[in-house]
Amino acid sequence: MLDAIRWDTDLIRRYDLTGPRYTSYPTAVQFDGQVGTFDLFHALRDSRKALRPLSLYVHVPFCANICYYCACNKVITKDRGRALPYLQRLEQEIQLIACHLDPEQKVEQLHFGGGTPTFLSHDELRQLMAQLRKSFNLLDDDSGDYGIEIDPREADWSTMGLLRELGFNRVSIGLQDLDPAVQRAVNRLQSLEQTRAVIDAARTLQFRSINIDLIYGLPRQTPENFARTVDEVINLQPDRLSVFNYAHLPERFMPQRRINSDELPTPAQKLEMLQGTIEQLTKAGYRYIGMDHFALPDDELAIAQEESTLQRNFQGYTTHGHCDLIGLGVSAISQVGDLYCQNSSDLNQYQNTLASAQLATSRGLLCNADDRLRRAVIQQLICNFSLEFAEIEHAFNIDFQGYFGELSPQLQAMAEDGLIELDNERITVLPAGRLLVRSVCMVFDAYLEQQNRQRFSRVI
Repeated sequence: MLDAIRWDTDLIRRYDLTGPRYTSYPTAVQFDGQVGTFDLFHALRDSRKALRPLSLYVHVPFCANICYYCACNKVITKDRGRALPYLQRLEQEIQLIACHLDPEQKVEQLHFGGGTPTFLSHDELRQLMAQLRKSFNLLDDDSGDYGIEIDPREADWSTMGLLRELGFNRVSIGLQDLDPAVQRAVNRLQSLEQTRAVIDAARTLQFRSINIDLIYGLPRQTPENFARTVDEVINLQPDRLSVFNYAHLPERFMPQRRINSDELPTPAQKLEMLQGTIEQLTKAGYRYIGMDHFALPDDELAIAQEESTLQRNFQGYTTHGHCDLIGLGVSAISQVGDLYCQNSSDLNQYQNTLASAQLATSRGLLCNADDRLRRAVIQQLICNFSLEFAEIEHAFNIDFQGYFGELSPQLQAMAEDGLIELDNERITVLPAGRLLVRSVCMVFDAYLEQQNRQRFSRVI
């Protein structure tokens, strides 16, 4: 078993920089308009020839109510009819993509995100899943990881029953905070009873896994009231937890301008919240997976990390990183082989492009040899907290210390500070460095100095 993380306030203060979350390398900041539909078709052809398994991500952007902290690509509307034209274009996209793939390529992973996927009516959800099953090779034996994000205010027992019937076996539940004052400050009123009802339904209907999302750093949060929220969440016994740091970037995300910055907790209070949360979850038996994620020891993510097979992609930590990821819907990102590509983030442009029978690919990036190498290094560090030089040397036919020689002073400094252990054979992220693994990964990021750091959240 991996050692527990060790809290070191001095190290955290020194290395708590802004930087990428590395759901990809290179990150989406590097995407440009030179990648288009032709590149995607070429990558899909290679995927078809290799019969690589698939992971599908479907973006449903609609929400009935706005949460002020949200930085997702979303459309706020009470008009449920707005989903219909979007679904028509989404079905077109599904058909256009599927005809370039082989029916033998199994969909091992499926995820509906948003927005609020359950904004869609039951009939709309049925029709969308029917189109996906018609176009792709979805598994029928419940062995796939088929997940959906749930807002308990937009779901009830009948909704959960429908989702199970349609083949979903994982749910991710947005909760964020249970304190009424905090909820009012971010315009998300959601009771513990609503959340518990959805979880009870999921357990009764034998969903395989339940994840709960929390956010620390929201207005009116204190270490004391957030600790109460964490205690209540532990009582709900989710299989996984995501505990995110709220990044207040009102200049980039308009809804955040409604948050009173004077009500935000101080950096010291945020650190106290995180430290307390880690202690509470560890005491309750949860394992720190990395990058804000916790899981019970028998969860697939924890087991994969023990076996050094954990991976990371645009859906976060995963056991399906070997799959080609197909993103469907507005702003959705695909990763097919060495190609990253993203659909237009503008809803009208997305719909209009598909209305003319063209895919809405707007930007992307084709990885070069250096990108592939650094991606492998960052994946190993961020997923397994260790890096064997010999494995990288064998896979990429390089001398590791020769290739990355200029990074030696930074790595030596991190070793002297106790973040990592460094020798001639490997890098090991030490317990005091695991919360700061993003900072270790940033050393290997060839693009970081060119980027505007204000686009990224802080490490802690």
